[in-house]
Amino acid sequence: MEGGTAGARARGDRREIESAVIRFAGDSGDGMQLTGTQFTQATAIARNELATFPDFPAEIRAPVGTTFGVSAYQINFGARTIKTAGDDLDVLVAMNPAALKTNLKDVKRGGLVIVDIGEFTDKNFRKVNYASNPLEDGTLDGYKSLRIDMSRLTLESVAQFGLGQKDGLRCKNMWALGLIYWMYGRDPQVTVDWLKVRFAKNQTLADANIAALKAGHAFGETAEMPAEVGQILVPAAPIRPGLYRALTGTEAVAWGLVTGAHLARLPMVFAGYPITPASALLHVLAGLKEYDVLTFQAEDEIAAACAAIGASYAGALGVTSSSGPGVALKTEAIGLAIATELPLVIVNSQRGGPSTGLPTKTEQSDLYQSVWGRNADAPLVVLAAHSPGDAFEVAIESVRIAAHYMTPVILLTDGYIANASEPWQIPDLSKLAPFPVKFRENPEGFHPFLRDERLVRNWAKPGTPGLQHRIGGIEKDYNSGNISYEPENHQKMTDVRRNRILGIAKDIPLQKVEAGNAKGRLAVVGWGSTYGPISRAVDRCRADGLDVSHIHLRHIWPLPRNLGDLLKGFDQVIVPEMNDGQLVTLLRAQYLVPAQGLNKVTGKPFKISEIESAIRDRLATRQAAE
Repeated sequence: MEGGTAGARARGDRREIESAVIRFAGDSGDGMQLTGTQFTQATAIARNELATFPDFPAEIRAPVGTTFGVSAYQINFGARTIKTAGDDLDVLVAMNPAALKTNLKDVKRGGLVIVDIGEFTDKNFRKVNYASNPLEDGTLDGYKSLRIDMSRLTLESVAQFGLGQKDGLRCKNMWALGLIYWMYGRDPQVTVDWLKVRFAKNQTLADANIAALKAGHAFGETAEMPAEVGQILVPAAPIRPGLYRALTGTEAVAWGLVTGAHLARLPMVFAGYPITPASALLHVLAGLKEYDVLTFQAEDEIAAACAAIGASYAGALGVTSSSGPGVALKTEAIGLAIATELPLVIVNSQRGGPSTGLPTKTEQSDLYQSVWGRNADAPLVVLAAHSPGDAFEVAIESVRIAAHYMTPVILLTDGYIANASEPWQIPDLSKLAPFPVKFRENPEGFHPFLRDERLVRNWAKPGTPGLQHRIGGIEKDYNSGNISYEPENHQKMTDVRRNRILGIAKDIPLQKVEAGNAKGRLAVVGWGSTYGPISRAVDRCRADGLDVSHIHLRHIWPLPRNLGDLLKGFDQVIVPEMNDGQLVTLLRAQYLVPAQGLNKVTGKPFKISEIESAIRDRLATRQAAE
């Protein structure tokens, strides 16, 4: 598994391990996301490699103590390269019975379960259908457990500040965080400093939370812990020198879009409408106004897409974002951008579906929608980011292609990438090559659909002298841009729209092999957030001498021009996807390769072990057949 305590050894009073996977879980009002974020910051400062997985309920406020309201935050950190949030948990911090019931199955046998026994009451057992106390009926057999009345100890630690019981218990997450800081040798000062800023207008709350944090840390130092529970050292990872920060996928997309707009020398107009998990992109961009970014929250998804198209028509970079259901509503407007041949970036943070589906769970099930999901023949460009850090580069590439090929571009992320974080080395922006847009200014021979050798029409800002023009959704005459209903012209325009997009394949990199050989027994082909588990699984199998390679796609449409030949160099191709088999369908249709799907639709990312088992099974089956 990714993470874990393999190779543990004693070092002083601490047991040294290479990596660990911890999950904080509790009610959605227990502050688990905040707790995990603070532990992530402290871990980054400790120079560990890390990856995170926030997981929270869709309900705004599910009934307290029920399984519907469980919120969790997982972090995998270590002294080596970390590519996923981890498979099985080394430590589970369960703040109530509901958190224990929904998360215990993910703890490895022999792992540590820390519970707040103050919440393990008959009333809370009934809420989650526990017939008996799971702390006493053998439920925790096979696990190490640390049973602490965190609720009582938290109230005692904040009693001096005069808080009521309800407000006092809100500090419980800080008490638990203090204990974990002690266990893993983290410096609580980063959180102390954050709390002072967070509650700058309420000194009492700041002091109470700091007191709870320190009380949890002191408990670890002074309590007589069971022999199997002690302090653990995860050494710093060998990290390339540079300036780093923790980065979420949403932040990466936002900063990449802004950077891309500056490299194109365009102002950016972002128009969006709230939907989970895409809403956060609007929140981040709204704070970047000083970088020539205008943000607009529209009354609905259709209005948001149309406003972004209007911005592009006026000479800006129009951007909109949503998740699958919202992108469905934008579809007619996206078709308008295709017909008018205007640049538009559509960010799709995929989530579980169909319909409302699983709003806060991750999935990769919008590939069909992105490549084909419009009326008529309406081609556009589709790109996919594979990690939070990669999303920055993919956002820049989305802007470049949209602006220079006058086309909508769909940038696919998912709930995992959007919410997860990883260490990111801040790039030297001065080393990024600009790609400034050239607007049409010469009126001689102008019409709006006059094309260059790439079949890209010229872009004229409204109001430019001599360049008055109209564009719209009705078919245009190829030679004048005027409205045309001629059959032959529609055939020609359909061909041009197709060939213009397919021609972009000449301007994207050839597909490379991430790991392994360019020919062999088995290729594992992925896209999006499956990158981490595929990469680790392939590395493990190759370490055992298996002939397996990893190919990961950034450009989904058009596909890289060498991809077909590359895939035909392998005896077998498997495609792990968090859907029911969408990329595998596309590859089989395009290249007639006998690719096979490895599909998972649970709302959770792949585990490394799942992909590793599939690799070994496919190779063993093929060998047996030979």
